[in-house]
Amino acid sequence: MEKPVIILGAKGIAHPALEIFNSNNVVVYGFLDEDEKLHGQEINVVPVLGNPEDDGFLKLIGKKCEAFVAVDDNKYRQFLVKMLIERRKVQPINAIHERAYISTDAVIGHGNFVNGNVTVGAAATVGNHCIFNSGAIVDHGSKIGDFVQIGAGSIVNANVTIEEGAFVGSGVVLVSGITIGKNARIGAGSVVISDVKANDTVFGNPAAPIKK
Repeated sequence: MEKPVIILGAKGIAHPALEIFNSNNVVVYGFLDEDEKLHGQEINVVPVLGNPEDDGFLKLIGKKCEAFVAVDDNKYRQFLVKMLIERRKVQPINAIHERAYISTDAVIGHGNFVNGNVTVGAAATVGNHCIFNSGAIVDHGSKIGDFVQIGAGSIVNANVTIEEGAFVGSGVVLVSGITIGKNARIGAGSVVISDVKANDTVFGNPAAPIKK
């Protein structure tokens, strides 16, 4: 019997994260969110208990419960992950939908959100605390860094490297072998045919940098 899960965050990907745990018959004990207006409310009959930094709830994590960080904002996600590691000495678990396919020789880290119909191909490597929205495809040999977000229906072709903190919008196509730099952003629907530098924002077909 797997331990129940406490989900940190009650907006954005929190509701689909609950659905993922339900799909795997894992009990969700409750949500923790900094928005006090949500406290005492329920998401699909699961209560929002209180604040993520409340020791009364945090002390349950480790021995009695697992934790999952369901926050879309990367900075706050990183803050909560660091807090769990420092205060509870635990890594968040993965939320992997029962309808996701992860190759038997792909390597996947901790705390990742992998929604339905996501595919992670042979010899692909995925870091920690990434978000893969519905139907995203990561083809063989690709390398995905920590805290990367990939939008619904995006296709990451073979041997692509996506560095830490990069954001790939919905319906994007990344051609084989390119590198997306750290904290780069790819606009929805773009077709990216060459490397993208760190911190750049690109959009279009073919994708080109957006002038700041």
